[in-house]
Amino acid sequence: MIDADRLKKNWSLVAAHGNQVPLYFYSTLFLTHPETRDLFPMNMAAQRDKLVTALGAVVSNVDTIDAVVPTLQALGRDHRKFGALRGHYPAVGEALLATLEHFSGPHWTPAIAADWTAAYELVAATMADAADAAAHYTPSWWDAEVVAHDRRDLETAVITIDPGTRLDYLAGQSVSLCTSLRPRAWRQYSPANAPRTDGTIELHVRAVDGGEVSTALVSLLRPGDTLRVGPATGTALTLRPGSGRIAMIAGGTGVAPMKALIEQVAAAPRPTSLYWGARSPAGLYCLDQMRALAAHCDWLEVVPCVDEDLFGAGARVGAPADLAVAHGRCSGADVYLCGPAGMVEASRKHLAGAGVPPEAIHFEPSGA
Repeated sequence: MIDADRLKKNWSLVAAHGNQVPLYFYSTLFLTHPETRDLFPMNMAAQRDKLVTALGAVVSNVDTIDAVVPTLQALGRDHRKFGALRGHYPAVGEALLATLEHFSGPHWTPAIAADWTAAYELVAATMADAADAAAHYTPSWWDAEVVAHDRRDLETAVITIDPGTRLDYLAGQSVSLCTSLRPRAWRQYSPANAPRTDGTIELHVRAVDGGEVSTALVSLLRPGDTLRVGPATGTALTLRPGSGRIAMIAGGTGVAPMKALIEQVAAAPRPTSLYWGARSPAGLYCLDQMRALAAHCDWLEVVPCVDEDLFGAGARVGAPADLAVAHGRCSGADVYLCGPAGMVEASRKHLAGAGVPPEAIHFEPSGA
């Protein structure tokens, strides 16, 4: 039987070594199994700690593994886009065990090694089984043509892609993208539309500092180019059933999944308020479109929010969550949050402090 408490304590000990852990892990993996190098982007800066941190966190919490089986299955299906095969999992496991042993030092014991091995094998089997099953009914990825690229400002573009066939997803989910401009570097984006009959997908992309993929998508991508698209993942922001009020709180391009949810709600209208924030009115890059949508839907309210409105653009001054609470829009509502990680966390705390029940607050955890 796996001792989950022992694994958690051991992982805390290892994780205390910080960036040394992923550096050792990848060095070990690539030296002992060089064929795995092609599964990862050329620039490892963004990738550096993601895999090993996720592995350690998930495997060490093996006592709650049943609760995350759906997530592990989704990860297994999604990882096919990297070219990950069942045969790669043992290589990753060996590198993980070597890393754990190295940083555990004298605390490493045969019992801990056996626990880690059993826990990893359980996680790996769950992911690999899901990937093998998915191979029978869905592609590993879709090659989608860029049919429109609308540069809204220096940092933001609205991109429309056509996968050529309908890609199954729910409003509020995310899809991962890879461009030949930045090979093997995948990033998550939420479609800004509910599924369409023609299969096209609208994406809102903001170039972030140091973001090689987002910068390429905004500045270098052109109509006619091709993007590789991975399967849809995540359910944190998908619409909950019911007929009650909905409050949406978004920052920047976090409005994209909200727009998709609004399109879904239109099929069975519910009172819905969107509080969308940016530093200035210029950051509300599709405000005219959202206002036009509200003008045609008597159940929809759109409230633009800014840090300062120097030119009288008609936006409310203040944080979206603060204003939504002050206006009474969150009381008794399902609340959906999306935006920069800091904004989401601050909004979540403000909502909780205002008495909004935790189960009514829906957001994608940072790093998910």
